[in-house]
Amino acid sequence: MTDETDTSTANTMRERAGESRIKLWVLLRANRLLVSTVLTSAVFVAFVVAVSVLHPPFSRQIESGDMIDTMFSTMITVIVTGTTLVVTIGQLVLAQENGPLGDQRERMASSMEFRDFTEELIGAPSPVDPSEFLRQIIGITAQRTTALRESIDKNDNENLREEVNEFAESVIGNANTVRDQLEGAQFGSFDVLFAALNFNYSWKIFQVERLANEYEESLNEEERGLLDDLKTALSMFGPAREHIKTLYFQWALIDLSQMILYAAVPALAVAGIMVAIVDAGTFPGSTLGLDHIILVVGGAFAVTLVPFMLFVSYVLRILTVAKRTLAIEPLLLRGSQR
Repeated sequence: MTDETDTSTANTMRERAGESRIKLWVLLRANRLLVSTVLTSAVFVAFVVAVSVLHPPFSRQIESGDMIDTMFSTMITVIVTGTTLVVTIGQLVLAQENGPLGDQRERMASSMEFRDFTEELIGAPSPVDPSEFLRQIIGITAQRTTALRESIDKNDNENLREEVNEFAESVIGNANTVRDQLEGAQFGSFDVLFAALNFNYSWKIFQVERLANEYEESLNEEERGLLDDLKTALSMFGPAREHIKTLYFQWALIDLSQMILYAAVPALAVAGIMVAIVDAGTFPGSTLGLDHIILVVGGAFAVTLVPFMLFVSYVLRILTVAKRTLAIEPLLLRGSQR
């Protein structure tokens, strides 16, 4: 189990996840078009290798039946059905943006209320850029942590001073790292959300609560107030990050819908051509021991899978982020942190 007094616990998402850097890079950081391209290429290679090695030979199977027609007729149905599903997902995303005037007014009021809270917190108008908005909240968190440490340095309780000093180093170090990652990050890319995921605010909130409770008798009124101020700043980061995450999910799902619609047209064209024209004698000969018909069918099959691979690559990222941010409050859901 995690030692609750370990005030310098892992801060970045990779350290908290307890998983390999490569796995997290593929799931989160890698360009989604690159991931879908690699997946599609892997299917093509696997198809070519399998039909070249297994018996009976692929060309003989084509000559003895209507395998190409059956295969690509099925893919046409899959593409149309899958595209319709994606359009439905896009409509659901857009539906959240639509509504009667009263709902829109309430939505606007809630957003402006939170901006007012943020303005009061940072002592300046709330930034309109998402990355700068998060940077300002993290910046005020670091400032309040510094003020707490300076105040506690005068406290007579040595254990309290040591724990707060360790805690402050962890918070300020984490804050500086994330602020550097957020600087210049553009919303629409994954950079803003990825940097926000590296600020372990929930564990910090718990540590503030624990310090206030465990050293209640040693704290004076000013120190309690500084702890409350720090807790407020940390608590503001939670809903701010969740709001940015929600906006990113909507942005990514709209991008996904557009890309799948773009990819569906050539995929349908390729599948239709394979059904209408290609048979065992269309592409005679071989290259490097591989029949041309195998390469053509494998390539066409891979092209028809592009919309699905785009769907897989985007949904993998969205589900990974969603799983790692289920709890907005200080709760440990991952076994690697226990």
